Amino acid sequence: MDEPNGRTVGQRIKYFREQIGMSRPVLGGLIGRSAEWVKAVETGRLQTPRLPMLLRIAHALGIEDLAELTGNSHAVPVRVFAGTAHAALAAVRAALTDYQLSSTAPPPNLPHLRARLEQAWAIRHASPDHRTQVGALLPDLIRDAHHAVASMDGEERREARRLAAGVYHLADMYVAYQPAPELVWLVADRAMAQAREADDPLAVGGSAWALVSVLRDSGRWAEAVSVALDAAKLLEPYLADAPDDWLAMWGALQFEVAYTLARRGRYGDAWHYWDRADEAARRLPADYRHTQTSFGQAVMHAHAVTLGVELRRPGEALRAADRLDPDDIASVPRRSRHLIEVARAHHQRGERLATLLLLDKAERTAPETIRYNGFARDMMLDLLAQPPTAARAEVRDLAVRLGLAA
Repeated sequence: MDEPNGRTVGQRIKYFREQIGMSRPVLGGLIGRSAEWVKAVETGRLQTPRLPMLLRIAHALGIEDLAELTGNSHAVPVRVFAGTAHAALAAVRAALTDYQLSSTAPPPNLPHLRARLEQAWAIRHASPDHRTQVGALLPDLIRDAHHAVASMDGEERREARRLAAGVYHLADMYVAYQPAPELVWLVADRAMAQAREADDPLAVGGSAWALVSVLRDSGRWAEAVSVALDAAKLLEPYLADAPDDWLAMWGALQFEVAYTLARRGRYGDAWHYWDRADEAARRLPADYRHTQTSFGQAVMHAHAVTLGVELRRPGEALRAADRLDPDDIASVPRRSRHLIEVARAHHQRGERLATLLLLDKAERTAPETIRYNGFARDMMLDLLAQPPTAARAEVRDLAVRLGLAA
């Protein structure tokens, strides 16, 4: 096939893959699918992938114009849909692939490394520009965590592995929703490996919580549910006497099951696991918030909004939203994400002006949350195509702030 013109989407994928000398197993690994799945798409045995998967394929193949895959005659920049890479992404990637095989530096001080990690989490939750703030800290944290694991023995190495898992959990927050799916998989896998080597059920739970999102976004629904439930079972023997963080992680994993089932349209099962998560949240102090997951009593109302949206029950979602003052969500990025979810509920009801107002508030709350949120991007593109009659200028202004219009 000399040129992709006139070919199907599958044939175009094959053309561009072969142009750069990439095998099917490599492409499949980059997008979270098997080589057989890639072959089935290329040969037409499977239907054309949906937009999120086409974006992953385009990124993996180094394609900047989605029209090259779809055959559309109009240029459709991948970055408009997939988002642009954050300025610090290259530095974070370099740190993740710096194996320090010949390092002679002294090992890091573990209490100091833990304090730096805790400070980074605090900054992440408090900052509207959280991705920029965390991106400045992550490269050194990653390198020091790598070095600590490599240079220590015995109980110190076990503690270093716990810390490394925690650093990867923070890195997961940073690389998520950026055009770097290979890093999302890398970070999730490394976090789980370090947590299991540390033989720490709480660290395994945190790693599973991150991995579930990756599996779910790849369409591996059954695996996502299995990972969450298996990790929750590891925590259960300790819940009676363990600190609040253990119960919170168990509850957060229950909600991840609920969320996954809601994405599959399983209404009753989704709310069953939400109830289990809510029961755990009610056993925690009213002002408690888990550092990694933001799990606590306040966030359960936000989770109810998300389930309503995923189950296509916008009325239920908005009733749940009415029970929560967004300011009760202590984490600034999580508050912005909640506002995006409420906007989704209004969008499902065709309430375009309300959608715009919520997205605008989300942007003013945490610009670096909404800028990398695919749902927000899709809603904004829809609003640009059909703006509310009385708010065309406001739509344009927000689109410019989000980098979707010049």
